[in-house]
Amino acid sequence: MNDKVIAVVTAGLTTPSSSRLLADQLATAVQDELSGRGLGSRVELIEVRDHARDLTNNLLTGFPTAELQKVLDTVTAADALVVVSPTFSASYSGLFKMFFDVLDDQALAGKPVLLGATGGTERHSLVLDFALRPLFAYLKALPVATGVYAASTDWGPGAAKLHSRIAQAASEIGAALQHETPTKADPFDNPTPFEDLLNG
Repeated sequence: MNDKVIAVVTAGLTTPSSSRLLADQLATAVQDELSGRGLGSRVELIEVRDHARDLTNNLLTGFPTAELQKVLDTVTAADALVVVSPTFSASYSGLFKMFFDVLDDQALAGKPVLLGATGGTERHSLVLDFALRPLFAYLKALPVATGVYAASTDWGPGAAKLHSRIAQAASEIGAALQHETPTKADPFDNPTPFEDLLNG
């Protein structure tokens, strides 16, 4: 059986960046999920910042360079996408949008996509539903139900909740790749006893 190809598109501007960190964790979780389902996988990482000049020239001329065309072909041929953008002015970054602007508008039709975003505060988490999800709906992709937003606080003591969201999103991508209906764990299946809550 051929490996599933997961294209990971991350639009962080710095090296290292929190967007790349989140993208790496999402990619690892997806590979672990697929491995648990008996599927091989291969990750193709695309750092959009490495193609900024080629993207600008493509927008101006209408023609991609050979290197950029190879990257666009990778995304088009992938079985699924993981996309991560930093949050700028309550939306995705301009560089992130530029990448998908030059992609053929049918390239992502029917393709499962795991949406991710990073930002300094939890207040911007709605970027997933109010910016990223409409963009990929327009591109006819199939975003999974759980998007993953990581604020600055998620990299410290809040990491457990972040990892839970990552695992849920990865399971949904796995289900989508096997054409299953994803299931979500019921948080009330194993409640914390009230006595433990009172004891802190």
